[in-house]
Amino acid sequence: MQSAMVIGILQFELIMRGNESLKDKRRIVKGLKDRLHRNFMVSVAEIGALDEHRVALLGLVLATNSVSRANSVLDRIRDVLRTVPDAELGEVAKEVLAGWTPTEADEKDMVMDR
Repeated sequence: MQSAMVIGILQFELIMRGNESLKDKRRIVKGLKDRLHRNFMVSVAEIGALDEHRVALLGLVLATNSVSRANSVLDRIRDVLRTVPDAELGEVAKEVLAGWTPTEADEKDMVMDR
């Protein structure tokens, strides 16, 4: 067991200029969240601008064991976000966090702690 936990984080803004109501926004956001979860196995949540019908702020997270995989998946997701119908991609922030890689001694301690 020589792998580290890697967390990929993407925060992004969607601008939906044609929306007339929060119902329009919810339709776009829900469809996007479902699609991203289904295609990339990520967790997505609306994290801000909840009462603004033309802007959505979302956060997305994925867990993997490889920094390069996290970066690759987040970059592919960013490409998908650029093609969302009825919305344009605004600001985007990406971060990848790498945990520690357990040593043999750590692994023995983990087994003993169970």
